[in-house]
Amino acid sequence: MQGWDLLVTGFAHSLTSVNLVACFAGALIGTLVGVLPGLGPTATMALLLPFTIPYGPTTGLIMMTGIWYGAMYGGSTTSVLVNIPGEAASVITCLDGHQMAKQGRAGAALALVAGGSFVAGTLGILGLQFLAPLLGNAALSFGPPEFLGFMILAFVLLANLSADAPLKGALMIAFGLFLSTIGINPMDSYPRFTFGTEKLMLGIDFLPIAMGLFGISEVLSTAVAKHAPPVVSGVRLRELYPNRDEVRRSVKPMLRGSVLGFFMGLLPGPCTVISTFVSYSLEKRLSKTPQRFGHGAVEGVVGPESANNSAVMGSMIPLLTLGIPFAAPSAIMLAGLRMHNVEPGPTLFGTHPDVFWTFIAAMYLGNLMLLLLNLPLVGIFARVASIRPPLLLPVISVICLVGVYSVRNAFFDVWVMIAAGVVGFFLRRWGYPIAPFIIGVVLGPTTEVSLRQTLLMFKGDMSLIADRPLAMLMLLIALACIVWRFVARLRGRPPVLAMDEGKAL
Repeated sequence: MQGWDLLVTGFAHSLTSVNLVACFAGALIGTLVGVLPGLGPTATMALLLPFTIPYGPTTGLIMMTGIWYGAMYGGSTTSVLVNIPGEAASVITCLDGHQMAKQGRAGAALALVAGGSFVAGTLGILGLQFLAPLLGNAALSFGPPEFLGFMILAFVLLANLSADAPLKGALMIAFGLFLSTIGINPMDSYPRFTFGTEKLMLGIDFLPIAMGLFGISEVLSTAVAKHAPPVVSGVRLRELYPNRDEVRRSVKPMLRGSVLGFFMGLLPGPCTVISTFVSYSLEKRLSKTPQRFGHGAVEGVVGPESANNSAVMGSMIPLLTLGIPFAAPSAIMLAGLRMHNVEPGPTLFGTHPDVFWTFIAAMYLGNLMLLLLNLPLVGIFARVASIRPPLLLPVISVICLVGVYSVRNAFFDVWVMIAAGVVGFFLRRWGYPIAPFIIGVVLGPTTEVSLRQTLLMFKGDMSLIADRPLAMLMLLIALACIVWRFVARLRGRPPVLAMDEGKAL
């Protein structure tokens, strides 16, 4: 009963005015971001992170998750109405969602998507509520070798999933790890790569890097791209009613997508994107009429949209229980929690139970808010997609400048952000994924500490890691992934499905 008592306490905390406003603001902003093609949840979370710092870790976590979660909702709106995915996880929705719109069933498609997202989100929150504390308790037995093995495995999987060329993903992870070593060594206080500059003694802060790579680079990329405003068709409220057959055909895909997406969220990589493709393939295989897919099959809309919403909650488990982000948005959340001296991991449930349970309660409320927002305001959200970039770019630029300067009141951070934005612009054009780089920067200090502690435990003899079964198992899986990828290349097989989570990555 202790868990339920903590949940009731979490609801009491989440119903405070500041947390309710943060929940609503995150849901609303996330929906708008999902509708706008290109910006993406990660960029928005990086831009708004500085403004959440004065309100504490719980409020910041609620708002950041609401943005990510809301973007999954909003991305389906333009996919159905104008065949433009507002977010990468909604790409697959265009196939059947827009076909339903052409057949006059746009309202039914949007209503079923909203219902499926609500069910998937609720089931995902239930899974997070019950599994996270259990896995957190199990992770208390992890030592430095286990954490080191887990991080190496995560880096290998991210390098394979984040880009068509895994070498590019590996290079970006290595670059991020290197950047995280700049500054004073955490174990012996020796300065590294500072070049005698006092400003580098404390290292390069994560926030200006993230805001530059996602915010400024997005401004530059949008500025040089051609813009063709979409033609948006209106949807009336009375049209948001699916018929009985559409509802009947949606129930099983909704439940399957919810379960599938949640477990896909436990894997490294762009889980929300991959889960939609896997769900779509699964529904097409199980369907008695697979020929309908691509021509307005409701199963091809509800299943993937349920999967991507559930995947968000699944991806919170490794973040909260191990302190390891498997996706760029969760890396932003990890950085935000660290700014408040809250370290996610196995001890979170003992040291900061209020953060976890208030977050769980707020997600239940946020899921309901998103449902109430998306159904009656779908026409307004759809028209947001027609906003011209010249109106958005100055706003994004000002938010970046004010946000990054307000954290430490340092112009050095502003220059770091601008430099990161320019570098990010060229990295995108050359096909280098940014998400592995961000995760490398965030996990760099933890990986280094785990490696050093492991070396101290084994007195420099890394062969002793063979006496740690779990750590050895993770290293063997990582090695098997590398060998499998190499053999697949030699045989000329196509690379593993890889997609970044929108243009923002």
